[in-house]
Amino acid sequence: MRLPNTFITEPIFVSHAIINSGAHIRWEPKKDFTSIYSNFSYLEASGWYWGAISASEAHSVLEGASEGTFLIRDSSHPLYLLTLSVKTGRGPTNVRIGYNLGCFFLDSSSPAKSRMLSFPDVPSLVQHYVGSKSGEKGENTEEFDTVPTPTAKQCAVLLKLKKPIRCHQAFPSLQHLTRLVINRQTTSTEYLPLPKPLLQYLQDYPFQL
Repeated sequence: MRLPNTFITEPIFVSHAIINSGAHIRWEPKKDFTSIYSNFSYLEASGWYWGAISASEAHSVLEGASEGTFLIRDSSHPLYLLTLSVKTGRGPTNVRIGYNLGCFFLDSSSPAKSRMLSFPDVPSLVQHYVGSKSGEKGENTEEFDTVPTPTAKQCAVLLKLKKPIRCHQAFPSLQHLTRLVINRQTTSTEYLPLPKPLLQYLQDYPFQL
């Protein structure tokens, strides 16, 4: 399995104002390799990880999609691993995904940045925000990130995640689609009366998207 070129294999302190206002991030190679490797294993299986496509290519993919459609791609920024590209009410936009000490989180310029949640992997992050719904119609209304748009006034964009758009080269198999259906019905797949190989297959991707 390939990892993006931004993966660091030696301990290093990085001054990263974008993630944490000038804080230093310590990389722990063994722990971080395990965490990042697991994350990319999940992403490769998801079908909505598009790899090393550019921002303009992601824009083209999302341009005709409905609001809330999203994909994950490799970040073009050398200090980030991944980027969330999503179709908003103003068109496609991008949010970098930060990583620190085994956790992934959305980068944000909003005052709520200090309250942003972190997750052990990107599928868990995405699943949380897709599932953060309120209101009778079930509309996803949680404002989890504000992103400066490329306008002079630097307006904030309200992001809503609704559904992923799958990469044509990684369209899911029937087995994977069946796994998603099962995962949506239970969070305790280990207790299902299934053969061990099937239980292991379910546990290899414990997400609903």
